[in-house]
Amino acid sequence: MNFNQSDDRRMLADSLDRYLAEQYSIETRHAITKSATGYSPEQWAKFAELGLIGALFTEAQGGFGGTGFDIATVFESLGRGLVVEPVLATAVLAGSALAHAGNDAQKALIEEIIAGGLIATLAHEEADAHYALNRVSTRATRDGDHYVIDGAKAVVPFADQAQQIIVSARTSGNVDDEAGISLFIVPAGTAGLSLRAYGNVDGTRAAEVAFSHVRVPASALLGAEGQGHATLEHAVGRGLLALAAESLGAMEVCKKATIEYLQTRKQFGKVIGSFQALQHRMATVLLEVEQARSAVINAASALDGDDRIARERALSAAKYTAGKTGTLVAEESIQLHGGIGVTWELPMPHYAKRLVMIDHVLGDEDHHLQRFASLGHGEI
Repeated sequence: MNFNQSDDRRMLADSLDRYLAEQYSIETRHAITKSATGYSPEQWAKFAELGLIGALFTEAQGGFGGTGFDIATVFESLGRGLVVEPVLATAVLAGSALAHAGNDAQKALIEEIIAGGLIATLAHEEADAHYALNRVSTRATRDGDHYVIDGAKAVVPFADQAQQIIVSARTSGNVDDEAGISLFIVPAGTAGLSLRAYGNVDGTRAAEVAFSHVRVPASALLGAEGQGHATLEHAVGRGLLALAAESLGAMEVCKKATIEYLQTRKQFGKVIGSFQALQHRMATVLLEVEQARSAVINAASALDGDDRIARERALSAAKYTAGKTGTLVAEESIQLHGGIGVTWELPMPHYAKRLVMIDHVLGDEDHHLQRFASLGHGEI
């Protein structure tokens, strides 16, 4: 396995890091999170111009990357910059679903995403699903040349800003069956579609989305009827890698800031970094961050492999490690900073909130630890 970035990825990461350091300060982020949209259209357009979005798609899809390592490179930079724009929701979750199952007309939406002209999202989570991809109670009933969708989705990222929402609905089978799940592209503003938007604790946005007799044409079906589970697994798998890499980037910032603080803050006439107890705690943080990096590299390598079990285990392992280590890094960084570590003006608490929040997106550490074990036993 090659642990070194290619020259192209290194150049992309350097460009993103430099841009975010110069144009995406913590004050800029605060202003964006307080805005009505919850993201900056200007920053989104700039990301498209820099090639950030195109790097998440293959050349055949209109991009210039699309591999696991491309996703990891981009999202590690986004994690370092604490970016709130809907890259995960639009380019990874919705974009991957379109690329995996869309027909030619539907894949044309990918061009709009890469150009920065379209916000899209995936509405799959339900309040009682407990992160299970196969648990879908929202129903879609065939009615002539249309489908009628009824149900509700929870914590849908940036649903209030999305022009297109990809929703999972059951067209046959029981609520827990893998077979019988279908995906539909529903334009914003469709009759019967309602939502309640809110801000999350980490500055991102989400919404509760309700479908009440939402009528869409048969052409809105994404992929074959009843075969949506494989597309969901594909899109969510790429999302798991993205989140793990984003967490890694945020952890690196927290680690670096904490080391600098320990080397400058004085107590009893000495820098506190000279105290052995604090050195031991920081050494644990450094070790755990490197283990998280290894898990991300392993998942990135496995993402495009043909062995489903190996791929999904690597992705769950990376997400579990990101959740576990991210929480540890957030807690230790704040405690080693002391009271200043929770002040609004300092970037640290905002990174900490994002690290903790990442654990609860697309499955927390408990879910992925159980999934990792179940995959190893051939249970799923």
